[in-house]
Amino acid sequence: VATNCALLLAAVLAIGWYIRDSLKVDDFNQKHVLITGCDSGFGNLLAKQLDRRGFAVIAACLTEKGASDLASAASPRLKTLLLNVTDSESIKRAVEFVSAEVGERGLWGLVNNAGRSIPVGPTEWIQVEDVTKVLDVNLIGVIDVTLRFLPLLRKARGRVVNVASILGRFSLGGGGYCLSKWGVEAFSDSLRRDMYYFGIKVGIIEPGLFKTALTRVDLIEDDQKRLWDHLPQDVKDSYGANYFHNSQNFSMGILCSSDLSKVTNCMQHALTARYPRTRYAAGWDAKLLWIPLSYLPSFIQDFFHRLIFPAPKMKRCVE
Repeated sequence: VATNCALLLAAVLAIGWYIRDSLKVDDFNQKHVLITGCDSGFGNLLAKQLDRRGFAVIAACLTEKGASDLASAASPRLKTLLLNVTDSESIKRAVEFVSAEVGERGLWGLVNNAGRSIPVGPTEWIQVEDVTKVLDVNLIGVIDVTLRFLPLLRKARGRVVNVASILGRFSLGGGGYCLSKWGVEAFSDSLRRDMYYFGIKVGIIEPGLFKTALTRVDLIEDDQKRLWDHLPQDVKDSYGANYFHNSQNFSMGILCSSDLSKVTNCMQHALTARYPRTRYAAGWDAKLLWIPLSYLPSFIQDFFHRLIFPAPKMKRCVE
């Protein structure tokens, strides 16, 4: 009897959660959403997706070509602007443009999607300026853009959607990417708690590995070759020339998904749900591998890391 009651209670709770999770806000056509990093990838797809749903989308692109290509593929309702999230003057111009578009209605959604992944490689291959390049876009840029747009978000009691990563939960490799995504997680948690009293909701998207410009193997390998060429000869000898070849083929070739809608659907839910979730794991590898792994003891995580990455050529025996 107790088992049956427990199963019934679980079923009722699951149905209740599903119904609550499915409730949507109204008047999409009265809501403005700003998305950064719309030249390609998640941002580009999300801009088109929300445009089709009737949102007033403001798509921020880094390049003129990215902006013109997106504008030609969307409705006249979608607006584009040029934005470099590492340039304060560029952000200031974006705030002025968006303020004129939204008026007293305010900004319903801000999606901090712009990002970069390289330089990435073993920690001792990396220089401080390599880390800074990534942090400036992925973390400092997110913070700067968010703080500048908070007054407009307050007016609408809107949403902030920050794109983190499973690598903000489980570090793989050196460079600034994992550092930046751990920072996005922390910033988003702090922002969510501070903005709760003002009606602003903050969602964190944690994608697994997807085929975007950030995971292009040719770009990663070219940049690793640049890092390799600047290493002292003794360091090169200790790693071996083919250190990263097999690991890149494994992680990018086997784990990367080409279905970007798994991520943009999470973003859309964070913007349209009456009760959005705090975190969204996007992709089978995020749900079934990386996030569960992040809860396991460190020695298990370290063992898994050694399984998927090759050992240096001149490894030392460790007791």
